[in-house]
Amino acid sequence: MSKARKLADLLDSAGDVAGGKIADDTINSEHFVDGGIDDAHIDDVAATKLTGTIADARFPATLPAKSAANLTNIPAANITGTLPAINGASLTNVVAASGVATDATKLPLAGGTMTGDVTLEAITETKTTKSASFTPDLTNDGTLYSCTGTMTITMPSAEAGKSFTIIHATATSITWSGTIEWNGGSEPTKGSGIDIYVFISDGTNWYANQAGTGYA
Repeated sequence: MSKARKLADLLDSAGDVAGGKIADDTINSEHFVDGGIDDAHIDDVAATKLTGTIADARFPATLPAKSAANLTNIPAANITGTLPAINGASLTNVVAASGVATDATKLPLAGGTMTGDVTLEAITETKTTKSASFTPDLTNDGTLYSCTGTMTITMPSAEAGKSFTIIHATATSITWSGTIEWNGGSEPTKGSGIDIYVFISDGTNWYANQAGTGYA
């Protein structure tokens, strides 16, 4: 008797299952001919029922697209090979390398703007030493210049709130360049010793004072 006949023996004349049901383990793979079951009759097969290796030929040439949104909690050990470049604009809630999450309410280590009343303690200005002509670089230098020798000091671009101090060992060797609004209306007389000059800007002009002269 053929395998196809054995399956037919389970049906009555109307094509229904004889006796109203098929007993457990009555039908197995031996009772089906090739093509006997099509895709329309396979639905919701539990993963636990699938064993062995599925041949590549059973898969379509183009698999349907899968959304990465469905991938969660993947162990790092399961990720191998070279990952594609990641666009930083797509990253959210990233913890900084130091282990501290970025916080827009906190000042960064460099830059940033503070508003309101601020109390600062134990501030030490960075000193920059000069022995030749220069223009104060208020972005990269400090705000305190210790100078020696003959030189021309050129005023930088005026920027509101910026200030700097010049301490020169022999002030008679200084030549000033640029527009300076001196206290009293004119450049003060240079001393024979150490002189100190303080400059502050309102964004339009540099205002200057000879804070001290003739220090020995």
